Amino acid sequence: MKRTHHCAQLTKADLGTTASLLGWVDSIRDHGGILFVDLRDRKGITQVKFDPQVNPALAAQAAQVKPESVIGVTGKIVPRPEGTINAGLPTGEVEVDATELTIHNLSETPPFPLDDAGGDKVNEDLRLTYRYLDLRRPKMRKHLQVRHRATKSIRDYFDAQEFIEVETPALFKSTPEGAREYLVPSRIHPGQFYALSQSPQQFKQILMVAGVEKYFQIARCFRDEDLRADRQMEFTQVDVEASFVTREDIYALFEGMLKKIWKDVLGTDIPTPFPRMAFGDAMNRYGVDKPDTRFALELVDLSETFRSSAFKVFQGTVASGGVIKAFNAKGLADLTQGELKSLEEIAKSLGAKGLAFIKVEGGEWKSPIVKFFSDAEKAALTAQLGLAEGDMVFFAAAPWEKACAILGRIRLEAATLLQKRGKLSIRPDDWKFLWVIDFPLMSHDEAENRYVATHHPFTAPVPEDAAFLDSDPKKVRGQHYDVVLNGMELGGGSIRIHQPALQKKVFEEVLKIPADVVESRFGYMLKAFTYGAPPHGGIAFGLDRVVALLCGTTSIRDVIAFPKTQKGQDLMAQSPTPVTAKQLKELHIQTVMPE
Repeated sequence: MKRTHHCAQLTKADLGTTASLLGWVDSIRDHGGILFVDLRDRKGITQVKFDPQVNPALAAQAAQVKPESVIGVTGKIVPRPEGTINAGLPTGEVEVDATELTIHNLSETPPFPLDDAGGDKVNEDLRLTYRYLDLRRPKMRKHLQVRHRATKSIRDYFDAQEFIEVETPALFKSTPEGAREYLVPSRIHPGQFYALSQSPQQFKQILMVAGVEKYFQIARCFRDEDLRADRQMEFTQVDVEASFVTREDIYALFEGMLKKIWKDVLGTDIPTPFPRMAFGDAMNRYGVDKPDTRFALELVDLSETFRSSAFKVFQGTVASGGVIKAFNAKGLADLTQGELKSLEEIAKSLGAKGLAFIKVEGGEWKSPIVKFFSDAEKAALTAQLGLAEGDMVFFAAAPWEKACAILGRIRLEAATLLQKRGKLSIRPDDWKFLWVIDFPLMSHDEAENRYVATHHPFTAPVPEDAAFLDSDPKKVRGQHYDVVLNGMELGGGSIRIHQPALQKKVFEEVLKIPADVVESRFGYMLKAFTYGAPPHGGIAFGLDRVVALLCGTTSIRDVIAFPKTQKGQDLMAQSPTPVTAKQLKELHIQTVMPE
């Protein structure tokens, strides 16, 4: 049976004609012996009528059908009777008066409701076990359609910009200084391993040496990391690299792409250019390098206020080189003891000994630490934080980075509490894009007493800071940039090092990677650079995260057709699984199970 129409296509204009439809039975209703079947395909729903007085054999055949069975019907398009029109459906004014029925497959009763309201209440593990049913739900079908439209928009954009889509290998060499990898044993090279590619980073730089100039790829990437709502062990990355570009070129290119995606998928015009914020400012004001700027609650540095304080905890922190930071959660003085306790536990999980606070309530400052403050300090706090009745102030006293991180997290939690009380409005469709720039090129690893690349070792230093590579690498800013939306990092990139001598110096002299290790891991790349590597730079962003934002969901599992659970399992296919002794022998591998 061939379909002549899809299930959202028939209207009053088709009255009197004959149509053939194919799809799944969405629901069945028996009205005095007459069966009404809502037939669904990926486009929509059409009502089909089986009347036993007109065709008793056909009606008897239809009575065998259960919801989610796959059928084909042919019939005449007739108007729905008065009072039965469904204005919520494009096909709601007509129905198909069935003359033929083909049952392709009868369905068992699904283990959970396949409507959005019912499916959302089901345990996610059950939905993932029956993912093929979960994907029949309207919301999930929409998510896949949004992903398709976003991907098409990206390809169209880069094609118009004269970029070439190039596929790079998924099987690469192990680079253990990055994220944890998935290793793949080689059968024909016993004892040697490939690694599944964490990103196409090195290949895309080699493509620049090859003269491609403008490259992009929608690439599958793999990282053996602990999973969470916005992270999967295999994910899709939109990867871009271009020669002879500056940071400004990348900003304009990427803003144009995001503007096109939002217009194509949501019909929304997002303003460009995006604001820019230095890494240090983002940390100082919001406590995080991916700030949600849809609301204020900004951090204030109070170190000078408490430099000579009688409160020894604050005074001692400043004297030892730390900082005192605070923010005013305006209107949150009514938080409960349980909520306060929860915030304190979060602060402790980030390394704080506790969570100092001041509650302004009933004209009083309520806090265990207020008794240590002088009148001058109280006046300074009132002025700097704009204190008023009903406010709640949270403090952090710690080294700069830790103090920022603690209050950055508490800021987000406080915003959620204020939102629940109706005292703060944070709309998911209030699109606040932001470039975060001027990251430090290097960070110092205290445990290993050496410098590590803040992002990756291929990032070029800001030219005016390059001289500090020898004397004080912490002062060197990298030509790195992250694009952030509503508190989520969409992606990041940088202008790369293209001079072989400078790249070798970063590896060996700054990062202290032994020369033989540099040669074994990156020797081919350094050699390629000696054959005329152009200045180049690029960016990559997570397609899954972007689609999740477009769909208004917080979990990227909702926009991936077949995701893994937080334990890294595919519950539908039941993987991972053990393999046979023969398979292990072919790969020259023995397994040792943990005790």
